[in-house]
Amino acid sequence: MTMAWGQLSTVMPDPFINAFVNEAEEPTPGDLANALGAALSLWDKLLADMANDSHIDLREWHSYSRKAGWSMRVKQGQRTILCLSPSRDVFRASFALGAKALQAAKHNGLPARVLKIINEAKRYADGTAIRIEVKKPTDLLIVKKLAAAKLEN
Repeated sequence: MTMAWGQLSTVMPDPFINAFVNEAEEPTPGDLANALGAALSLWDKLLADMANDSHIDLREWHSYSRKAGWSMRVKQGQRTILCLSPSRDVFRASFALGAKALQAAKHNGLPARVLKIINEAKRYADGTAIRIEVKKPTDLLIVKKLAAAKLEN
């Protein structure tokens, strides 16, 4: 069934809302701290671990549109490894995994709930879209395993 823009979908809407929707300027460190609250320590730890463990320390804020809000691209050279999107007291790590990275991720000891996300994810020309909400320290390990799969493939 084809739906026109504006029609209601039977698919459940994504409850994740970017903290910086409708903002014209990229967030400042203070804006980010206010939005993330306690999750700021997880954000900072992930970025520090990526820089220390994988030498990935290029970061740039990006917004596709004011409706989408702002996200941070974490890059190795010109290659985007993951995108981090802040929300209130949580953030989302998003990946576009190619076929080899996807297979590596599936064999990397990920929990069943993450394998379900991978198996149900939408496939696009530039990869399979994987999105993980980071709310607790154990979520960081999942994000780092997915980033490692992307880096190695």
